[in-house]
Amino acid sequence: MVLALLVISTVTWYAWLYFLKPKAQKLPPGPPGLPFLGNLLSLGPDLQCYFTELAQIHGPIFKLRLGSKLGIVLSSPSAVREVLKDNDIVFANRDVPVAGWAATYGGSDIAWAPYGPEWRMLRKVCVLKMLSNHTLNSVYDLRRKEMRKTMSYLYSRVGCSVNVGEQVFLTVMNVITNMMWGASVEGAERESLGAEFRELVTEMMEILGKPNLSDFFPGLARFDLQGLVKHMRSLVPRFDGIFEKMIGERVKMEGKEERKESKDFLQVLLKLKDEGGGSTTPLTIAHVKALLMDMVVGGTDTSSNTIEFAMAEMMHKPEVMKKVQEELEAVVGKDSMVEEFHIHKLPYLLAVMKETLRLHPVLPLLVPHSPSETTTVGGYTIPKGSRVFVNVWAIHRDPSIWEKPLEFDPTRFLDAKFDFSGNDFNYFPFGSGRRICAGLAMAERTVLYFLATLVNLFDWTIPKGEKLDVSDKYSIILKKSKPLVAIPTPRMSNPDFYKEN
Repeated sequence: MVLALLVISTVTWYAWLYFLKPKAQKLPPGPPGLPFLGNLLSLGPDLQCYFTELAQIHGPIFKLRLGSKLGIVLSSPSAVREVLKDNDIVFANRDVPVAGWAATYGGSDIAWAPYGPEWRMLRKVCVLKMLSNHTLNSVYDLRRKEMRKTMSYLYSRVGCSVNVGEQVFLTVMNVITNMMWGASVEGAERESLGAEFRELVTEMMEILGKPNLSDFFPGLARFDLQGLVKHMRSLVPRFDGIFEKMIGERVKMEGKEERKESKDFLQVLLKLKDEGGGSTTPLTIAHVKALLMDMVVGGTDTSSNTIEFAMAEMMHKPEVMKKVQEELEAVVGKDSMVEEFHIHKLPYLLAVMKETLRLHPVLPLLVPHSPSETTTVGGYTIPKGSRVFVNVWAIHRDPSIWEKPLEFDPTRFLDAKFDFSGNDFNYFPFGSGRRICAGLAMAERTVLYFLATLVNLFDWTIPKGEKLDVSDKYSIILKKSKPLVAIPTPRMSNPDFYKEN
């Protein structure tokens, strides 16, 4: 049965390619591929590097045959501008992987939902309600508490090696879960939930990162030949059980506690769901769960990996670390704790974050776009339904744009020319246009506050005999090739700075 389906798919594909395809189309150039499989077997493990090499051969817009799908890769600011600005609405949809669809209650989240009224409603909820400055300010105490707990742990490890990335991930995970339902969970239950989420997120990201035949040959999706959707569906009920429990606890608390200014995200979402607001696209409980899933899955690895990369780059260039510490001393004061209100007075630290995201963008190929209609970009036809990759990693390292592009140099961002708005297509680590990252404001706060605290309270050294590595490796989310292991040394003489409270 499967073999017969493969033969039929192959014949249909080549019939379309050579006989039925409209002759007026001028598809981008690209490497030759194998029958049926196309270029699938040529895809290397570091996809952004492979795409960069192909762009040097075929130009800034090229095509790949990915099974029965057509992939289009963009590697120049001008091409990206045409897609994410000039034709933003046309390219506002996603080519949703089947495992991603299974993970998000049928695409009920902001990452995978198709562009339209439902997505606009979810975007509005995220940006104006859940992740607004007002809401983020109201849960600052929850972030601060988790930060102090981690600094206390690091103090207990003085003189010993610490896996920095692991500790950062744990803290960011706890920060996010606390912001989601901080008032609902306490003590040992909070710790056990954090541990379970860490396990689930790791498994989920592994599934999403694996090439899936069901995505390249949609006709085979019903068979789930690799079992990835089945695996994902076994994880979702575990998430769902936690969400259901937290929703139940929050509903009970609403009837007992007095109204207060500080609200966790779940409280905000449930209030919006109950109010309805007369919207033609109301917020449902599936939306609530999907948005919580976005927060816990999308907000952990992204921020923690950026912090780990930034720490590694600063340690690799001690003069950069020294400048950050000097700026902290000037702004925060000697022997003083960093608070979140300080971070916007630290332009050099912000430049370190920007330079980190230039060299190591969180999503090196962004989240693939998919045009809702056939469109012309750079003189080439981009067919409806194509999977469009934006190689932001290559653009950020392009020597025609950046002087000494492989060198970590935060000073290139001190003139405030570049920001995170996505309006300059030489630098857009969070994407651009309608589908720009909704969690940008929270990511900026999290990364800057964490980095400021780490380098204000501690000096960091590499264990004797070890070599510091700053290289990255491809995944859906860019990761360090080798985890950062370092030894913390306290910079403050007062031990009270290292206590949890």
